[in-house]
Amino acid sequence: MKNSGGYLGLGYIVSIILAIIPFTNLILGVLLRIDRRQYLLALLNVIIFPVFYVIDIISIILKNKLDYLI
Repeated sequence: MKNSGGYLGLGYIVSIILAIIPFTNLILGVLLRIDRRQYLLALLNVIIFPVFYVIDIISIILKNKLDYLI
């Protein structure tokens, strides 16, 4: 899963759409954090999802990468 940007290395627009949909944002955010061996952040993503949801959307829009909480 380690790709250059966005979710799964998909394009900018597709990544924004996936980030806006809460269910896909949660699932893909957890999977990417587990892939990067950041298990605590993956667990926190599930527990305090609204915070991660907003930060992930901002990160995708600004840089097309999940940089801020990874």
